[in-house]
Amino acid sequence: MNKAIVFGATSGIGKELTEILIQNNYKVAITGRRLEKLKELEEKYPDHILIKQNDIQQIKEVEKAFNEIVEEFGHVDLIIQSSGIGFVNLDLKWEKENQTILTNVHGVTRLYDLAFNLFRKQEFGHLVGITSIASLRGNRGAPAYFASKAYQKAYLESLYIKTKSIKTNKVFITDIRPGFVDTAMALGDGIFWMVPLQKAAKQIFKAIRRKKRVAYISKRWSIIAFVLKIVPTWLLKKAT
Repeated sequence: MNKAIVFGATSGIGKELTEILIQNNYKVAITGRRLEKLKELEEKYPDHILIKQNDIQQIKEVEKAFNEIVEEFGHVDLIIQSSGIGFVNLDLKWEKENQTILTNVHGVTRLYDLAFNLFRKQEFGHLVGITSIASLRGNRGAPAYFASKAYQKAYLESLYIKTKSIKTNKVFITDIRPGFVDTAMALGDGIFWMVPLQKAAKQIFKAIRRKKRVAYISKRWSIIAFVLKIVPTWLLKKAT
């Protein structure tokens, strides 16, 4: 049985991926702040779930949960980082910016490092980060969120480059870049190309199985990605 950890499994993409992994014969350790939500999954899949409550903003909690899972599992094949937070913050209220940075940068970086170091020691493993189409450019409405996703994108690319030092070639890094998915993380009004959660999770799992380096969810968001990469900033200033 393959073994996976899903950080941020209490709702949204993390929860949906957990269920897909179980259906594909994984034993899954799940984490999150809301213990009652973790227990709901444990009650539904008692033979496949290990729960560890933690707040990703609290580095010591992340380290404790991670180390306890690894000790119990013995080895880990797959780690999915799905924890995330973001706000539309036109007034740049510091509390919102700080919460975004603490989760999407501070906590996520520690988790990425723990995962990579484990896989380097094991000489195998697959790290999957759920970033966003937002990682490609800036945005006036949610500066910290867009910037934090750009940070995650660059960090995952850096870890991918670092896998060259692992001689087995069995450590994989995947950057999942969703567009708008029907979850609480879909920021803003007038949202278009909204992807149903189940459809998004199935496409993500398919990308994981194929060990893709980068995957846009849904696939048509790759068109938007291409445009975003080439459009000049002055035009973004007018359009956004």
